[in-house]
Amino acid sequence: MVRILRPIPVEQLKLLVFDLDGTLIDSAQDLCNSVNATLAHEGREPLPDAVVAGYIGDGAIMLMRRALFGPDATDVDEELLSRAYAFFLIYYREHKLDYTYAYEGVLEALAALRQLHEHPDGPARLMAVLTNKPVRPAQEICAALGLAPYFLHIYGGNSFATKKPDPEGLRALMDEAGALPEETVVIGDSQVDVETARNAGAWCIGCTFGLAPESLNDYPPDVLVDSPGEWTAALASVQ
Repeated sequence: MVRILRPIPVEQLKLLVFDLDGTLIDSAQDLCNSVNATLAHEGREPLPDAVVAGYIGDGAIMLMRRALFGPDATDVDEELLSRAYAFFLIYYREHKLDYTYAYEGVLEALAALRQLHEHPDGPARLMAVLTNKPVRPAQEICAALGLAPYFLHIYGGNSFATKKPDPEGLRALMDEAGALPEETVVIGDSQVDVETARNAGAWCIGCTFGLAPESLNDYPPDVLVDSPGEWTAALASVQ
């Protein structure tokens, strides 16, 4: 069900920017397995998958920081974190596609959105990915799952000096697409995506099927959708 909290002027949109984890793909199991493999390597006890999943969204190093020291820790062993992060990256790169898959309806929705873009009477829109996941595995996952051809760019958490919710990456995509903030919409499943959109002056569609939909309660987007198949309806010229 598409729920409009604040109407988006969809006829003006030129750029659709998608989050990756929890929006286009369900990567939770591979991330949880990689975190717990790293903890085991450091002689730590594993964490429940639900706990690890709650730590996802702010990049790989923050994921490992939370897993090692807790979500609110201020006293951090930086040497341990650096060592664990390096192991995590090596392990995850080898196992990033063990269980990760594109959500049902994602490929069909992207094809429909591209068809809208190519239709002579439709809005001219470009699509891109902006994720806090490191860029290399993000690009490799998108390529393996057939997502990459739909996007102008796939940028990761190490593509810029800052990560979401800092708007640097989103502003770079807007510059490359020639889109103004009011011509841009971010599509994501978490507070981080809403904050990124707000920080850049862009619109936001929240996905309730993702990894952190509960965070959308306190940081509401402009539109809520319950499935990828609803992106087209939310972005149609007539709502």
